[in-house]
Amino acid sequence: MALPIEKLGTVYDERVTTIDADRAKQYAAATNDDNEAYTSGKYAPPVFAVVPTWEAMGLAVADVVPPEAVMMIVHGEQDMHFHQPLVPGTTLKTRAEAYSVRVGGSGTRYTVRVLSEDEGGQPVVEQYVTMFIRGMSDGESGGPDKPAHDFPEEARSNKVGEYTVHVDEDQTFRYRDASGDNMPIHIDDDFAKSVGLPGIIAHGLCTMAMNSQAVIKTVADGDPARLKRLAVRFAANVFPGNDVVTEIYDAGEGPGGRKIYAFEATSDGATVIKNGRAEIEA
Repeated sequence: MALPIEKLGTVYDERVTTIDADRAKQYAAATNDDNEAYTSGKYAPPVFAVVPTWEAMGLAVADVVPPEAVMMIVHGEQDMHFHQPLVPGTTLKTRAEAYSVRVGGSGTRYTVRVLSEDEGGQPVVEQYVTMFIRGMSDGESGGPDKPAHDFPEEARSNKVGEYTVHVDEDQTFRYRDASGDNMPIHIDDDFAKSVGLPGIIAHGLCTMAMNSQAVIKTVADGDPARLKRLAVRFAANVFPGNDVVTEIYDAGEGPGGRKIYAFEATSDGATVIKNGRAEIEA
């Protein structure tokens, strides 16, 4: 079984959605983020950008990934580029593109590029969503390389902060309700055990939202509008009842004077987020 690389470059039908103010607040609460920018309704949390774009992304997944392989998908990486802050009430026009395929010995990585624009045609957020399909090692690779966000080892001597968020026992159920992600490994203990897990696991994007909270509160003075990029690789599972500890490192300066930060996160002794990168507007 292999992915049809001839479909790479396909841009799927536009989907139009509006950033819902109440749901954005619910998302912040479901990720334990009390930032006043969200509770006041001024902005939606950055990782909330996945919620109004699910349907558009789903078109690119359904057309490329065979139905029999869907349950073998795990979320590999998420890379979000923010051209504008997420403002409740903004209408987003979103198109997804089958971007690239990389075949390896243990599985295949499939990346979807998702671009959301406002009603005036200006970009709001661009996302590169990489799925890993376990056991799919046939076929060919194709498409361009996705943007890199490797951890620069020289930054390890420049730690600037650490931030801890607790994962509550009911976290996955609250996140399900806020995000619409109903994957059973997050909410059905028996199902999770049937696929070899010790129990339900936290949604990867919930963990990423906790990383965003750490970055914004630690190095962006609490202002989510200054976050211009947030990228992670999901490295291990997070379980309810544990903490997510994000360690942030100064990685220098980027184009336009942006501050670049590398980060990693641990939970219960395991590194759960690797190759974290945040870009903060000065």
